[in-house]
Amino acid sequence: MKITSTSCICPVLVCLCFVQRCYGTAHHSSIKVTRNQTKHIEGETEVHHRPKRGWVWNQFFVLEEHMGPDPQYVGKLHSNSDKGDGSVKYILTGEGAGTIFIIDDTTGDIHSTKSLDREQKTHYVLHAQAIDRRTNKPLEPESEFIIKVQDINDNAPKFTDGPYIVTVPEMSDMGTSVLQVTATDADDPTYGNSARVVYSILQGQPYFSVDPKTGVIRTALHNMDREAREHYSVVIQAKDMAGQVGGLSGSTTVNITLTDVNDNPPRFPQKHYQLYVPESAQVGSAVGKIKANDADTGSNADMTYSIINGDGIGIFSISTDKETREGILSLKKPLNYEKKKSYTLTIEGANTHLDFRFSHLGPFKDATMLKIIVGDVDEPPLFSMPSYVMEVYENAKIGTVVGTVLAQDPDSANSLVRYFIDYSAEDDRCFNIDANTGTIRTTKVLDREETSWYNITVAASENDNPGLLSHVTVGIRVLDVNDNPPELAREYDIVVCENSKPVSNLVFAFSLQVIHTISATDKDDFANGPRFNFFLDEHLSINPNFTLKDNEDNTASILTRRRRFSRTIQDVYYLPIMISDGGIPSLSSSSTLTVRVCACERDGRVRTCHAEAFLSSAGLSTGALIAILLCVVILLAIVVLFITLRRSKKEPLIISEEDVRENVVTYDDEGGGEEDTEAFDITALRNPSAAEELKYRRDIRPEVKLTPRHQTLSTLESIDVQEFIKQKLAEADLDPSVPPYDSLQTYAYEGQRSEAGSISSLDSATTQSDQDYHYLGDWGPEFKKLAELYGEIESERTT
Repeated sequence: MKITSTSCICPVLVCLCFVQRCYGTAHHSSIKVTRNQTKHIEGETEVHHRPKRGWVWNQFFVLEEHMGPDPQYVGKLHSNSDKGDGSVKYILTGEGAGTIFIIDDTTGDIHSTKSLDREQKTHYVLHAQAIDRRTNKPLEPESEFIIKVQDINDNAPKFTDGPYIVTVPEMSDMGTSVLQVTATDADDPTYGNSARVVYSILQGQPYFSVDPKTGVIRTALHNMDREAREHYSVVIQAKDMAGQVGGLSGSTTVNITLTDVNDNPPRFPQKHYQLYVPESAQVGSAVGKIKANDADTGSNADMTYSIINGDGIGIFSISTDKETREGILSLKKPLNYEKKKSYTLTIEGANTHLDFRFSHLGPFKDATMLKIIVGDVDEPPLFSMPSYVMEVYENAKIGTVVGTVLAQDPDSANSLVRYFIDYSAEDDRCFNIDANTGTIRTTKVLDREETSWYNITVAASENDNPGLLSHVTVGIRVLDVNDNPPELAREYDIVVCENSKPVSNLVFAFSLQVIHTISATDKDDFANGPRFNFFLDEHLSINPNFTLKDNEDNTASILTRRRRFSRTIQDVYYLPIMISDGGIPSLSSSSTLTVRVCACERDGRVRTCHAEAFLSSAGLSTGALIAILLCVVILLAIVVLFITLRRSKKEPLIISEEDVRENVVTYDDEGGGEEDTEAFDITALRNPSAAEELKYRRDIRPEVKLTPRHQTLSTLESIDVQEFIKQKLAEADLDPSVPPYDSLQTYAYEGQRSEAGSISSLDSATTQSDQDYHYLGDWGPEFKKLAELYGEIESERTT
């Protein structure tokens, strides 16, 4: 089958078709086609028929963007089996078959029904087949072919990254690269010149140029100055078809800014300046500003100012304001119009960041002359000293001279000066000043112990200008005189322990016991205070129990002459003492020390010093004592009520024999009742020695005669209570005439004897024992009172 196309008009394509057809025929001549082989009878040879190739491969082309009214003709399919009688049917399948591409099934003509865009799809793959209409059997094998969309110049170049913003340093060499721009064309770059782009500059000449092939923008002039022009707008065009007439074009804008370099030195607008500064200007204050201009920007315009010459170098200084790039002139020393009326300074301004490429443009610094005129100002009086210190004794008479201040007018007029003390509202006005002479005097009697130092402010003004003031501080120290006697440093609480452990007679004969150390204080100054002397007041009766020792270090020791004290005999002692200071003349005072006798622990700690404190030492407050007393009263009332109820209850004399319970008591609660305690008579158990002799009726309350305590103890020691109880239980069990009265009883029996023995004091008064009862204090708080009582008896017996 032949495949023809409109492209075969080209002789080259005709040659290609012919070569390809010949190649295909020669190639397939050696291929075995099994479907055309004929099988003969057994024994006969096979006959091979070479099939004739009817399909020839080819490629179709169709122009994009076809806008005609009729479908665009693409090509024709033809099979050698087609005799022109319509028996052959052509079928087209694949991409776009039936929608974009249609085929005449009789003639094999292919047409395109739609306008195609190569930029969306470049080619279509289809399959062709020829079949017999009558039998629907294929006449040729299915063949694949391609329809390529042929490009036309329908897309203009585009700058995808525009517009552009770029910078280049000023003063750059000609040809310095600025930026490379790139335009893209969607047309086929392999077919014709539709995608071949050429660049040109539409705006920006003669400052910049562009390479037509690469799109690189470069500077076109030497030494472009930012100070002359800073911003440029360059328009670049890209045109396809290699720039020929009829090609499509696109453009973009490149905004170019020249960046600054340090190519301009600073310059002062004037070569001479004049500045007025009053002599009253404060040291350290800014008195003026000066500025040099620099055409550059940023760090290229930074500069520093300095004073390089002049007679005011030591009087003035200059600094640089980083924000405004100004020179700030400040005063280093005070000005005095009467001494010097003008100064001259040479000020220089220089760039801090230099670019040596432009050093040929000149020195990057400039200088100017500044003349400073000192203005005359009426100044306040000037004191002879910056501050004054004066002294005066306390208790001095009113009007005593403290000191004198002096101030003068520094101006040439030398006006008279008047003085006064500048008091605030809360100040205590203890001094005044002579308005003409400046002499300060007292107005009150001063007390150093109340205020030892005064600070006052003295003001001075000119008679001609009272509003112009100057001030000075005057410190007045009040000197001390000996006008305060010494006193005890504090109120001393001196305590001695009663019943303290006695020292041996030998130590007692040759030494005294120190019970306290006292010290003194004096409101006067050190020179009129220590050293202090302590001694007993000879005008009063000397206490025989205590004495005083001066330690000669401004302290004194209180010593006791007794070994033991008793609060019951005397609980407070008084000791009058005298104290004198070291002033001239010496002053003295008398004081009385109080010595209390207190009960102490064995380690010396004070337990109590008053009789009413005995109960509180055990940790009981008044409220607790009242509560205990109330509880005792309530318990007594309950006991009395219980006894009354017991007496009112009468028990029958004879127990009925018909009562089968036989004195069995029924309870409605968990605990035992009063009836249960009467079930068994335990009187005999409480006194086992008399158990056999005493027999009581149940209706008569027995009268038991209690034996003395020592007889009871001796009897209990000889009788085993446990054996006695067992004996009584056995007798009750064996007695058939009585009901079983056995029940579990609990007896508060302490045992046969006590290890501690008797602590009764009944016979203590008649004994002459020297026993030491201090060990009772170790038995606990319950025995402390007993230890104190025996301690006092022993103390009195020894005395």
